[in-house]
Amino acid sequence: MIKVLFVDDHEMVRIGVSAYLSAQPDIDVVGEAENGQKGVELALQLRPDIILMDLVMDEMDGIEATRRIIDEWPDAKIIIVTSFLDDEKVYPALEAGATSYMLKTSKASEIADAVRATYDGQSVLEPEVTGKMMKKMRQRDKVLPHEELTNRELEILLLMAQGKTNQDIADELFIALKTVKVHVSNILAKLDVQDRTQAVIYAFKHSLVE
Repeated sequence: MIKVLFVDDHEMVRIGVSAYLSAQPDIDVVGEAENGQKGVELALQLRPDIILMDLVMDEMDGIEATRRIIDEWPDAKIIIVTSFLDDEKVYPALEAGATSYMLKTSKASEIADAVRATYDGQSVLEPEVTGKMMKKMRQRDKVLPHEELTNRELEILLLMAQGKTNQDIADELFIALKTVKVHVSNILAKLDVQDRTQAVIYAFKHSLVE
């Protein structure tokens, strides 16, 4: 049984989609939240297999909620379900750690299929989103490696340059040590360096730190 948490500020949307999903023999909606803050709390409490996340909500939007969940629980699988396809929503949502990206105009059966596919380790993207990502990939050769770092990764790189250990960084940012290690690994991969020392040298060479 695939356990699902649904985070959306529109009650009727939650009721309709949750009812359809709950009627599926292999899906169980274990919780609902009306805003990002509550969504983060329930996600970390319930640890569902899949989180359906709206983007535009009061108190905390879906991008920030996704980022906070992934910071604390890197293995979380989050499907964005939104009405927005603009670059300011798509890229930050995926960079925050979302696995899949669906539109609210999708049929309930398509969302159910996306839940199953994401649970199985696949990434389900709307065709328009796929097009945007392909375009961005074609532009990567024009982008410096550090420009691919997320805000959190850049923040951690700067702390590394200050000589802080993984535990120091975890304590300062109030995140799990395991999460720091994941971010450091991502930083090394994106900068194409072998270790922390080379990453710090890169940071100074490109004037990321003084």
